[in-house]
Amino acid sequence: MKDYIEERAISIANYIVDHNATVRQTAREFGVSKSTVHKDVTDRLMQINPTLAKEARKVLDVNKSERHIRGGLATKEKYLHQHVG
Repeated sequence: MKDYIEERAISIANYIVDHNATVRQTAREFGVSKSTVHKDVTDRLMQINPTLAKEARKVLDVNKSERHIRGGLATKEKYLHQHVG
């Protein structure tokens, strides 16, 4: 594996753990796709630093379990700010 990919995988995992970030937030921050974030955290990082990979995975699992709630809150917020025409 190329050095820059290993460094990116570690940086992504640290960002997720430090900021309790979602995959979308992380992808936006690093300028990569959501697929790349997943691949880095689940596959590549397990070979480089399994402990960090597990920590990042915990955060992503919590985010995944809460996403339906976040989506509902976002929709509610959207309709609260619409003006009646």
